[in-house]
Amino acid sequence: MKPLIVINFKAYESATGKGAVALAKAAGEVAKKEKVTIIAAVQAADVYRVSQESEIDVFAQHIDTADYGAHTGATLAETVKAAGAKGTLINHSEKTLELKEIEKAVAKAHFLGLKTIVCVGSASQAKAVAAFTPDYIAIEPPELIGGDISVSRANPAIISDTVKRVRHVSATTDILVGAGVKDKLDVDKALELGAVGVLLASHITQAKVPKEAIMNLLKD
Repeated sequence: MKPLIVINFKAYESATGKGAVALAKAAGEVAKKEKVTIIAAVQAADVYRVSQESEIDVFAQHIDTADYGAHTGATLAETVKAAGAKGTLINHSEKTLELKEIEKAVAKAHFLGLKTIVCVGSASQAKAVAAFTPDYIAIEPPELIGGDISVSRANPAIISDTVKRVRHVSATTDILVGAGVKDKLDVDKALELGAVGVLLASHITQAKVPKEAIMNLLKD
């Protein structure tokens, strides 16, 4: 089974503007060569550019639940879709939402045909979110985000527990694993425990050679 790889570009300088395009193109080369699906989650301002200049699917990093109207500063789901986004992250640990807002964001995204990846920090939160039937739930224990030890190694039980709890609620929601993911061993363990892929950021965006860092997720 080939893993789904989602790269969160965050707001790193190396993954913004022209850097975002270059990184997405590198990811696209790996995706084509290895026949895997790679998604780039980029800043709203980069959605159009990256979607136009790369061959991989682009997700927004966040959407607000506001509709058209007097909502200065809002990131509308309609706008990111029109710019070329195929989906969106929701409730990332750096952009958290209340449960009711998560529900509204997932519903709006799906109404517009956008795929959804909802980030959660625990198996119990995953179960609550599964009731909204997002396409993916990404389990990311906050204490491991940005660290050197992956959740696959530090706390594999949380992955299997998340898969089990989500399956009891939604048969259509798949699990991604985030936090500290950096190599093929982490990816393989995540798949073994029932996930379909991984969500990662700094290990790729801050790598000296991002293409090699992506390849390391797929090759021993």
